Amino acid sequence: MPDDLDLRILEQLQRDCSLSNQALAERVHSSPPTCLRRVRQLRKAGFIRQQVAILDPVLMGATLTALIEVTLDTQAAEAADALEARFTAEPEIQQCYRVSSGPDFILVALVADMPAYQALVQRCLTRDSRIRNVRSFFATARSKFSTQIPLLRPLTRP
Repeated sequence: MPDDLDLRILEQLQRDCSLSNQALAERVHSSPPTCLRRVRQLRKAGFIRQQVAILDPVLMGATLTALIEVTLDTQAAEAADALEARFTAEPEIQQCYRVSSGPDFILVALVADMPAYQALVQRCLTRDSRIRNVRSFFATARSKFSTQIPLLRPLTRP
């Protein structure tokens, strides 16, 4: 389990993973060798899965966000597994959740425009007889977007 220093490191890396080891060590009040060793341990232990650049979707031409509810006509695990594989293979589908008490899946799709959305729907949703119902909602504004995971233990500040 990560200790307080590990949590401070993870907190800073979630904000900006491009920090140099020196800058990271200064922010978490640690020595650079200790900080480097801890980051390597956190990677090896799987706490840090990957480091990525988060692009601005509008500047990249993806201006329409669709929140899509998908309800299946069967509760067979094989059908859900097959559809989940199809959904996760689509680059426009940013997030895919299996949910309970309502639809079977919630998808978050990011596309250029309504024709691109229609193409996604045709490709993934309307031609499959296992899908009973599709309901889509379109974001009119994004008030919050975060990739940061809340840290479970309170951090103590030096």
